[in-house]
Amino acid sequence: MPFELLIGLRYLKAKRKSTFISIITFISTAGVALGVMALIVVLAVMTGFERDLKEKILGTNAHLVVIRSGAAMENYRGTMERLKQLPGVQAATPFIYNQVMLSTGRNVSGVVLRGIEPETDREVTRLSRSLVQGGMTLLDPQPGSGPEPGILIGRELARHLNLALGDRVNVVSPTGSITPLGMMPKLKPFRVVGIFNTGMFEYDSTLAYVSLGQAQRFFDLGDTVTGVQLKVANVYGTTELAQRINREFGPELYARDWMQMNKNILFALKTEKVVMFIILTLIVLVAAFGIASTLFMVVMEKARDIAILKAMGARSLSIMKIFVLEGLIIGIVGTVLGVLSGLLIAHNLELIIDLVQKLTGKNFFSKDIYYLDHFPSQVVGSDVLMISITAVVISFVATLYPAWQASKMLPAEALRYE
Repeated sequence: MPFELLIGLRYLKAKRKSTFISIITFISTAGVALGVMALIVVLAVMTGFERDLKEKILGTNAHLVVIRSGAAMENYRGTMERLKQLPGVQAATPFIYNQVMLSTGRNVSGVVLRGIEPETDREVTRLSRSLVQGGMTLLDPQPGSGPEPGILIGRELARHLNLALGDRVNVVSPTGSITPLGMMPKLKPFRVVGIFNTGMFEYDSTLAYVSLGQAQRFFDLGDTVTGVQLKVANVYGTTELAQRINREFGPELYARDWMQMNKNILFALKTEKVVMFIILTLIVLVAAFGIASTLFMVVMEKARDIAILKAMGARSLSIMKIFVLEGLIIGIVGTVLGVLSGLLIAHNLELIIDLVQKLTGKNFFSKDIYYLDHFPSQVVGSDVLMISITAVVISFVATLYPAWQASKMLPAEALRYE
């Protein structure tokens, strides 16, 4: 073992003349550990939010949507076949998109009504896997089930309207027919044949699905649709594919990918993650000041030892190494403790949140605000490595000035009054 490291370890373990130095050392180590732990937990939560949000978005929406500018899409079957020939496109399905109101007599709610083809929609979205009751095959009227066509609604919407499987609900379109009394909204009864749960409150409370044919008849669209949804092989290469579609299909068709349609949410998540990393790094910086203060006081306490080492022939660089290693050990120990505690909390965060909520009787996680129905957490190895390196580097930088001051000490000055 190099003698600089040996002496640095002895200085850390030695009993202090002043207990205040030991307290500052403990606080500095705890500060580094706290900062590292907070960074790991917060970044794990934000990464988990981002992952779950992307899964919910991609599970409910298609990877890419192609619509006709300013009008309904005619000859959509031919357009679908052309789109499926593009490299990377795995499946396509037509859809109709419009805003309506659902009424049950006492309760009314505004929703987005989508018309879908159950057979092809299974290949593009995960709606069929999100169903908790009923099925998509019942959207068109079945023999013996009554004249009303079927409708799929979200679980939160079903709770709001007090609807269950088999209940009747009226769909009201604001764009109705013109009569001598003015514009009369169009109303048609539907029967709830399925309830889905995507796990995202916004979707489960504002979306409803009917068959494509029923939507065409209800909105008087004839044999046209709003657009075509695509599933692609590379979900992060949709921007280039959308640009290619816009070039090849001319100005009539317009393609938008899932990142463009949700860019506000995704940008906000990335920005918050960077800002939180910067803010929480300040905790490690505060702990670094504690490390510097500890070393300054140790240098003052060990002035005689430094003078004797120099008189015995120790170089200034060796003296500097002693105190750099001492401070670095404090930083490394704090970083290791922070990483271990941070990983422990991050992997059990949902259990901890549930326990705190039960003990306090308060709900810290509202589905209305955070879109999701659980508290996500995902630890990324690269994030942990980056946090650890940052904490050690900050600790190392904090040791340089006190160690340099120790190396500049003159033996005669230090031993003058001994």
